[in-house]
Amino acid sequence: MEQFVNDTRARSRVGAGLLVALGAAFSFGMSGAWARGLIDAGWTPGAAVTARIWVAALILLVPTVLALRGRWALLRRNAGMIVAYGLLAVTATQLFYFQAVAVMDVGIALLIEYTAPVAVVLWLWLRRGEKPTGRSILGAVIAFVGLVLMLDILTGARVDAGGILWALGAMVGAATYFVLSAREDTGLPPIALAGAGLLLGALGLTAAGAVGVLPMAWNFDDVAYRFGPVSEMTVPWFVPVLAIGLLATALAYVLGIASTRMLGSRLASFVALAEVIAAMLFGWLLLGQLPGPIQLLGGVLVMAGVVIVKLGEPAVQEEQVAPVPV
Repeated sequence: MEQFVNDTRARSRVGAGLLVALGAAFSFGMSGAWARGLIDAGWTPGAAVTARIWVAALILLVPTVLALRGRWALLRRNAGMIVAYGLLAVTATQLFYFQAVAVMDVGIALLIEYTAPVAVVLWLWLRRGEKPTGRSILGAVIAFVGLVLMLDILTGARVDAGGILWALGAMVGAATYFVLSAREDTGLPPIALAGAGLLLGALGLTAAGAVGVLPMAWNFDDVAYRFGPVSEMTVPWFVPVLAIGLLATALAYVLGIASTRMLGSRLASFVALAEVIAAMLFGWLLLGQLPGPIQLLGGVLVMAGVVIVKLGEPAVQEEQVAPVPV
């Protein structure tokens, strides 16, 4: 009887975890579409991502302080990691992704970023000598073929080289997230790492904008969205800003952390691939963007390749957290 009760609780926990993980994926997936509307309205990607990170950082400030209460020495002990996490894994990833969606479809940009697990496998091989398994190599090859199809290179279509480079930059930032998050010796609560990284990133972006390194332009004009395949609608500027900061960042981070604890890192990371589907869905609903058949086939191959790569990971990597959200 006790075993039956335990099994029932475990299944209930997994079921609830799957719902939470899907909620996180769809929250993260809407960021690109909302940001593209701001960019089309005259905002620079730098201004859009700065607003996003500031809103999320302020919302997570109290939970971060509570998580670190009595353990402030952890910040000093892990200062280098927090700086790298905040500037590379969080800020650079989101900024480069927003730069990419400014000139290409949000779903395609996110799919390129989601080749990050392949980059991590290569990094571990070159840096630490951890030779990838045959399954991981097969997955990398499938993902590369999918990437070629997704970019529609073979048909001679126009390819925005700048957008591809920005998306690849986001992929490097995501890979950095994987590597840093795999460390188990920091003692930092996950929400504290996210909150501290977001606050540091917000401060860094603001400083970069103040000295003119990062172009900053914004306005308070209404922002136009499609809201379906045919109808168009305008909303006040603060609607997409709050949607990106509150729903697509702060809430998404909390749901992502909770789902990872409920499901385990590997299952949560697989469910997180739903973010790509969500990005394409919101890209269609809010912007009218829909990839062609060849690009959709390429996207399926990229996702399949990433799944195969992750299935080929050694069991010791099981405790890594889910893929970086954008």
